[in-house]
Amino acid sequence: MANHRRRHHHLHHNITSSNRLSRRFLPAITSIVGVLFLCFFVLSFLAPRPSRLLHHGRTRSSSSSSDDDASVGVSISSVPAIGGKTKHDIWRSKDSEFFYGCSNASSKFIKADIITRRNRYLMIATSGGLNQQRTGIIDAVAAARILNVTLVVPKLDQRSYWKDASNFEDIFDIDWFISFLSNDVKILKELPNGPKVTTMRVPRKCNERCYEKRVLPVIMKRHAVRLTKFDYRLANRLETDLQKLRCRVNYQALKFTSPILDMGKLLVQRMRAMSKHFIALHLRFEPDMLAFSGCYYGGGDKEKKELGAIRKRWKTLHGSNPDKARRQGRCPLTPEEVGLMLRALGYSKDVHIYVASGEVYRGEETLAPLKMLFPNFHSKDTIASKEELESFSGFSSRMAALDFIVCDESDVFVTNNNGNMAKILAGRRRYFGHKPTIRPNAKKLNKLFLNKGNMTWEEFSSKARSYQRGFMGLPHESRPGRGEFHENPATCICENSDAKAMRDANLRKFGTGKDPFKKEEETEDHDADDESESTDPDTDGDVLLQERQPANETMLDYEGFSTEEPELEDMLSD
Repeated sequence: MANHRRRHHHLHHNITSSNRLSRRFLPAITSIVGVLFLCFFVLSFLAPRPSRLLHHGRTRSSSSSSDDDASVGVSISSVPAIGGKTKHDIWRSKDSEFFYGCSNASSKFIKADIITRRNRYLMIATSGGLNQQRTGIIDAVAAARILNVTLVVPKLDQRSYWKDASNFEDIFDIDWFISFLSNDVKILKELPNGPKVTTMRVPRKCNERCYEKRVLPVIMKRHAVRLTKFDYRLANRLETDLQKLRCRVNYQALKFTSPILDMGKLLVQRMRAMSKHFIALHLRFEPDMLAFSGCYYGGGDKEKKELGAIRKRWKTLHGSNPDKARRQGRCPLTPEEVGLMLRALGYSKDVHIYVASGEVYRGEETLAPLKMLFPNFHSKDTIASKEELESFSGFSSRMAALDFIVCDESDVFVTNNNGNMAKILAGRRRYFGHKPTIRPNAKKLNKLFLNKGNMTWEEFSSKARSYQRGFMGLPHESRPGRGEFHENPATCICENSDAKAMRDANLRKFGTGKDPFKKEEETEDHDADDESESTDPDTDGDVLLQERQPANETMLDYEGFSTEEPELEDMLSD
């Protein structure tokens, strides 16, 4: 018992001593902790902010950056207002002044009234949207010339996916079409009474001999033949005078009606009133297009369910592999990716953009990043009133024609797919002065976008410019070989070699190897397989460019897609 009292007394003494020590040192401990916390706060405030990454990945050490406080990771907020650095004129194509359209017939091209067979008629039924039908009309004129027969004005497709009841004369100036081509092909508005019409179809890419062998005997016997589903039914390569005839039809004879032209010009005037230069963007980010591509854009189960349901409408489509499609460059860029690409190419935040597009997948939610990058965002619906568009809005082809005019007149045209509108406009812009036409190098840019969280804006923009070489619509972007004629009408583009020789002589005179009147162009590293081969004509006079394979091939080639489901093919055509 005595031992127990001693232990209790000892324990009580120790506790009392500890309490005295705690009361003595507590103010000092509190002060030290407060000082440490204050130091930590000050250091946190002064230290560089951590980088904002859109994608998780490796981070860069400070020694790997030329600027100690350069942030890593590309996001919309990190893009400078002035865009990427570039020393060349982003609103024109280099050396475009040395090239021009040349589509006059040669002296060997006999006039139509001499060679046209009497009472023999060719009719065609076009298919698809406005621009696919345009290719059919162009090729029909050439086919009639091959057969030396009278062409009846083509009937437009009124039963396709687009459900447009317009006739030829509602879209194109029919009298101008007939009169302008009168020396090349005899054309009538209607088939005369008498001959019964025989319906047939020719293979795709049918050449001159094919028409003479398959179609001519039937016309000679039956007098009138209608070729159905006339899209891409004529070979890409024909003899020179026939190619030039195609160009005369496309670039001169097919003129829109006055109401369409007047409204289109008004839209262009309103864009010009807001800015000296503007970009036109053919976005093609509709749900149907995305469902066909089989690509995935990070929308989770909801996106997979929505696009998967659309895809199931077409039984001929196989299962999709989104990762493979993106690696192969078959996925359209998102609006945000298009915006980042354009800013990297040097187009600043204040640039005005006209967007030609149908219903964008998820609407404003999807467009928001693009509008942040380019706040001056327009479409025909925003720069024209409902009353002004009323006579066009019920007809998809007439609305498409308005977009076509604005895109054609834009300083820079950007396409996000390789459909008929993109190809027709690319060829037209080459013919009329090689105006800049940008097609994303989706295969290379995909890798860049996936890794954008691990690089600075300067690195990102430099690589984007490098990857886009050969995809900008410059005169020498095509390699020798075969190319799609409506996109690359090389037979109809001539080079003024005299003017170029004079320019080269000036370069030799100054002895610098550089044009003394132009700023030095920016040089950047780029992959060899993206580099375009250029021709170097050395003969006098106007040198005709040979047909060449485009280096800027993209995988988004839908108009050549053939399927047993017409709705799918028509929907993809434009």
